[in-house]
This record gives sequence, structure tokens and C-alpha cells, in this order.
Amino acid sequence: MKRISILLILLLQYVLQIFAQSAVNQFIKANENLPYEQKIAEYIHYGTIVGKQNFDDVIKIALQGIIYANEKSDKVSVGILERQIGESYYFKGDYNNAANYLISSVKKFDQLKDLKNLANSYNALAKLYRKTGDLKRSLDNYNKAMQHFETLKDSAGIAMIYNESGVVFEYKGDYAEATKRYNTSLLIDEKRKDTTGICYALSNLAGIYTMQNKFTQAESYLLQSLMFRKKMNDSLSLGLNYTDLGNTYFLSKQYAKAIQFIDTSNVIAQQLGYAELKRNNFALLANIAEAMGDFKTALTYNKIKNNINDTIFSIEKSKQIEELNTRYETDLKEFTINEQRNKIVQQRIILIGTIILVGLGALLAFTQYRRYQWRQEAKLQAERFLQQEFSVKAIIDAEEAERKRIATDLHDGVGQLISAAKMNLSAFENCTTLASADQKVYFERIVSLVEDGCNEIRSVSHNLMPNALLKNNLPEAIHEFLNKLDHKKLKVHFDSDGFTTNISNNIETVLYRVIQECVNNVIKHAQASELDISIFKEQNEITVTIEDNGVGFDVASNMEKDGIGLKNILTRISFLNGTVNFTSEPGKGTCIIIYVPA
Repeated sequence: MKRISILLILLLQYVLQIFAQSAVNQFIKANENLPYEQKIAEYIHYGTIVGKQNFDDVIKIALQGIIYANEKSDKVSVGILERQIGESYYFKGDYNNAANYLISSVKKFDQLKDLKNLANSYNALAKLYRKTGDLKRSLDNYNKAMQHFETLKDSAGIAMIYNESGVVFEYKGDYAEATKRYNTSLLIDEKRKDTTGICYALSNLAGIYTMQNKFTQAESYLLQSLMFRKKMNDSLSLGLNYTDLGNTYFLSKQYAKAIQFIDTSNVIAQQLGYAELKRNNFALLANIAEAMGDFKTALTYNKIKNNINDTIFSIEKSKQIEELNTRYETDLKEFTINEQRNKIVQQRIILIGTIILVGLGALLAFTQYRRYQWRQEAKLQAERFLQQEFSVKAIIDAEEAERKRIATDLHDGVGQLISAAKMNLSAFENCTTLASADQKVYFERIVSLVEDGCNEIRSVSHNLMPNALLKNNLPEAIHEFLNKLDHKKLKVHFDSDGFTTNISNNIETVLYRVIQECVNNVIKHAQASELDISIFKEQNEITVTIEDNGVGFDVASNMEKDGIGLKNILTRISFLNGTVNFTSEPGKGTCIIIYVPA
């Protein structure tokens, strides 16, 4: 007989799957040509009333309704439909999807300041946390819902929260507080003549009596509730009621009655797709079979229960819900902070406006006077900066002009003379026979010295005004300069990137001179064996890094004493509105980082 019951349930599931899609399509087609307001009302009504017959249908229809609502930017309807989807996933045991939709619904109504819908969404989210065992968050959300219902003086909502939150205290083992809340809910609903609310309060009170082994009182309350629910034809609450009766009869050892009511509940659970209710029912049936000594049937029911349980919840889903909740709470905190900031700004504006209105005449005159002073000071400061910039530019330009003149004189004047002297010496060698080998050695030494002088003058003139900087870009000029160093004594690593577009001549010249100055300082003072130079150009900034492994120095002491070289670097970079960071200690090398706006 029990196997037949299981087969009937599975057969019913198959039949329902065949007809479910047809019912959804018929609903969508029937409402397709209605005006939007009427259409969206039908979609919401389906999830509120009709949808309690099948949770899968609610999800499909609500998702289609969200598409219509988004097309009209109807955020309220989207939030309601998201709550219906979240509640349906909750009853199906898909808690991760339930959390996703319910949190989204809460966010929307919180931003819209729609207290009624926000309270209902907080209540649905609280039920989810209650189910996953997060009782603290559950109670927090119930309290938020209660606060909004009390603000709205919504007695139905207040009664609902008393009833729902009582379950949290029941789970915590605080039966006195749970009973108090259930009775408060019952009194409010009796005054309102709200049959639905009365039924839920009676069922919850019956649960307390069952836990206290007061089975007669529990049965009485559950039968009263069942009578009302049959009249309302509320499938969801009927299924829960039948299960509660089955549990009460099981605990009071009335096994036949227990099986009868649980089987009836299972049929409803199958119709609804209510996975958790089915799991609880099969767990009860397994317990009843075991109590009756039918261990084979108990094992079968336990396997069915475990299969259902695997689809309902897992640790991984719990983690996903926690992540969703963390993101929600973070967003909520940011939203609250922004809202508080806006309130503070508004209060300040009102305060300032009041002060202005009180002393408008005197304040206006004083403000105009101060503005005049500020403008004059700003103008004077701007002129000072401009003058200082002109002065620095003039010094640098003059220095570059003098370098160019000296380089030209060395190259075209002295260099040409020494080159001519070398040529004459070569001609003299060709037309003269040297008397001895010693004379030949002396003569070759003279020619070598003249050649070294010529090369030195060329090197000095190129350093003063490098051709690579005139012909190429900054990295190439630096590379050419570094190639002339003695790499046996100082190993140099150079890297550059980002110079795909041209930069101003001023920046190129100043950075070249600064790098040249830094390298010369390393050669003269650092006693370093390695030198790393990098120059990178980003969208709005050029970064230069010069680092050696030399003896280092005390930056502060060097600045205070003579520090002419360091101050010269700072002056040049400040002309470009850049900054320089010196990092060095005796015995630990030196690192110079330069930042210049591109």
C-alpha cells in the first residue's frame, strides 16, 4: 500500500509537468493584448492568489511580467514580482535563488521609499534567514518590517510579523516569548476578522502545545485551522496544516491517522512543487514506519527524503547566500551613508540660508569686500608664480644658450684647430723621414695626444648640446649618452616605455640635464658598480627612476650644507611643475624618483 502511494505521487508529478507549460502559455496568451496597467495587475494577481497552486508557474509568469515592467520602467511591479519569485524559490528549497531575488526586491523598495512593499520584502527575507538557521539576521529583518508596518499603522502587517517572528523564538527554545507573540497576533487578527491570520496563529500555537506533549489542545487548534483553510481553498496552508496534524498524531502514537494526513499533504506538496514540505513528510513517514517496526519501508522513505534534501540546501549554497547578504549589507551601508551625507548637506544649506537671510545686508557687503581682497591676492599670487616661472625659464634658457654657444665654439673653433693640427702632423709625417726609432715614438705620441684632445672636445661639446636630443627623442638621447660611459667600471641598465608621441622640448631638455647631472654625481661620488635608470611615460605623467648601489649619503645634511647639485635638480624639476623624491642613507645606495606632468 505504501509503495502504491509513492508511485501515485511520482505519476502525479509527471502529469503535472505535462500540463504546467500549457497553463503558463495559456495565461500569457490570454493577457497578451491587454493595456499595460491591466496586464501587470493580472501578472501580480497570479503570483499572489492563483500562483499558490504551483510555484514553477509563478516563477515563469513573474519572469515574463518583469520583462513587461522593465519596458515601462515600472520598478514597483518589478520589486513585487521579484519577491514572488524569491518566495517561490524559497518554497521549492532553492535558497540561493530565493536570496538573490528577495535581496534585489528589498533594495528596490528601500530606494523607492515604498514602506509597505519594503516591509513585505523584509518579512520574506526574514523567513529565508530563519529557514537557513541565521536567526539573528532573521530577527533583524522582522524588526525592520515591524518598524515600517507600525509607521503605516498596518494592523494586518503587525499581526503577521508577530506570528512569523514567534517562530524564531520557538527555534531558540524561548517558548514563552513565542507563545506571547502568537497570542498577540491571534488577538489582532480576531479583531480584524482575518481568517488567514487566525489560521496561522492557531497552527503556530498548536506547534507549541505539541512540543509540550499537550496533544489534545494541539489537535483542537489544528482542526479549527483546517476547517477555515478548507473554506478558503488555500493549497499551501492546507498542506502545512495536514503535515502538522500528521506530526501531532505521530507523536501521540496514532499512526494510522498520521499516515492519512501526511499522504494528503504529500499530494498537495507535489502539486505545488514544495520540496521542503515533501522532505518533511517523507521524514515523518520514515519515523512512523520505524516506530511501527517496518524498517524496510522506513529505509525507502529515508532515501527519498535524502534525495530531496540534497536538492534543497548545501553548505556551498549557504556560502552563496552569505556572500549575497554581505554584498547587500555593504550596498545598504553605502546607501545609508550617502543618504546621511545628503541630509547633512541639506541641513547645512538650510542653516546657511537662514544666516544669510538674517544678516543679508551686512554679510553681502562684507562678502563683496572679501571677494575683492581674494581676487587681488589671487591675482598677485598668480603674477608672482608667473614671474617666478619666467625667471626660472629665463635662467634655464640662458644656461642652455650658453651651453650651446660653448659647444659650438669648442666644436667649430678649438675642435677645428686641433683637427687641422692633426692633419698637418699627418702631412708632416708623410713628407719627412724621422732620424731614429725614438723620434718616431715621440711623434706618434704627439699625434695620439692631439687625437685624444680632439675626441675630448667632441665629447664635451656633445654633452653640452647632444645631437641625439636634437635629432631623436629623449630615451634615444639618454641611451646615446649612457653608451659613452665606461661600462667596465659602472654597469648601467636602462629601460624606457610609452614614448610613442612627442613631448615638449622644455621637458626633454630639463629631464636630459637632470639625468646627466645624476649620472655624473654617481660617477664622481657614489663609488657604485651598478646603475639602474628607467623612464616611463603614461597618459598624463612621466616617471624617472635613478638608482645606484653606491655609498649613499645623508640627504638632509647634504641639503643643509652645500647641496648645490640637489637644489639644481629640484629647481629644474619645479620649473616643470614636477616633484623629486631623494632616498638615501650612508652605505645603502641612492634612489631618485622624479614625477613630471606630461
